[in-house]
Amino acid sequence: MKFWERFANFKERGEWVELQFMADAASHGYHVIKPCGDSLEYDVAVGHNSDMIRVQVKSSSVRNGTGYFCQFRRNWLVKEPYSIDELNIFATYIIPEKVWYLIPAGVLLTPPRKVGIMACPMTALRKNRYRYEQYREAWELLGKTRCALSKCGKAHATYIRSLTKATSNDRARRHRERSGLGRTPALSRGRAKRGEGLA
Repeated sequence: MKFWERFANFKERGEWVELQFMADAASHGYHVIKPCGDSLEYDVAVGHNSDMIRVQVKSSSVRNGTGYFCQFRRNWLVKEPYSIDELNIFATYIIPEKVWYLIPAGVLLTPPRKVGIMACPMTALRKNRYRYEQYREAWELLGKTRCALSKCGKAHATYIRSLTKATSNDRARRHRERSGLGRTPALSRGRAKRGEGLA
């Protein structure tokens, strides 16, 4: 049995992951604050200067093909999504690999929202599938202001949308090529050639 399977439930595992995050953040020189209770949007806060970065801690142990699937929803019982106004960073821990991803909330919560992503590729088989590798062990983000994180998140969300649109357009082009759509039918080409000869 793997050690993360020994927890009685996901709440216990979540508490352990939060402790891991606080220890790792502290080892990077940050001042960590743990709110009392669990009624807030965020699990942990990181204070620096006059700002306080609010962090929602997640984890994944689900290997899916070439990487790990990470979810960013509250839980299956709560349908209301996270609010970009009440947290600044998602920190998700890939437990089997002992790797952290620190992703600005705006990257995932700017419409269209992302409730799940693939991270920590073992073998990157599909182009543009792993779009969040720049956030692997990105501890320096905890030192940014809320305003800077918001701008960073929105900029990356725009970039992701452009990749998605380009990928969609590329698929549509390949489909047209395979099906022969968008090309002049053979009969029409023949008529066009005869018309050229008569001209």
